[in-house]
Amino acid sequence: MRIVRVDLHVPGQTAADVYRTLSDFSRYPVLSDSVRSVLVTEVSDDVTVSSWEVTFRAGVLRWTEEDRFDRDALTIAFTQIDGDIDLFDGSWAVTEAEGGTAITFAARLDMGIPSLADALEPIAARTLIDNTVSIVDGLMGGAQLVSSDVAVPVGSAA
Repeated sequence: MRIVRVDLHVPGQTAADVYRTLSDFSRYPVLSDSVRSVLVTEVSDDVTVSSWEVTFRAGVLRWTEEDRFDRDALTIAFTQIDGDIDLFDGSWAVTEAEGGTAITFAARLDMGIPSLADALEPIAARTLIDNTVSIVDGLMGGAQLVSSDVAVPVGSAA
């Protein structure tokens, strides 16, 4: 299992505007080359179910996730409920920052193939970071990568 964290800065935009844009999954395929499709199939006030197709190296990853929106805290939490990856969950957090808005994306992923974890998971983590930066940059019309990190939790099959 890998834990990925990406911190970004969006200059000149408020946290509320960035959160609103980030929450509109239907725009992702239009504004980001890495997202092939997003289909939101269930919608309530603070929960959606969405199905995703995202470019992964020379192929496509597919999954369905439950998304929980907290508009007051400007966060989105997601949990994969079905898909190509064994485990994929995480969150987006948006906060005001000097000169714009800070976005933190954090996720756990486990490809579910222990014998290939050392080879596949670093590639998946790097691709997730690259796709996250691409998505935010495409959605916001400009975003700066502040930092990114990949960790292997103690006790997991590295």
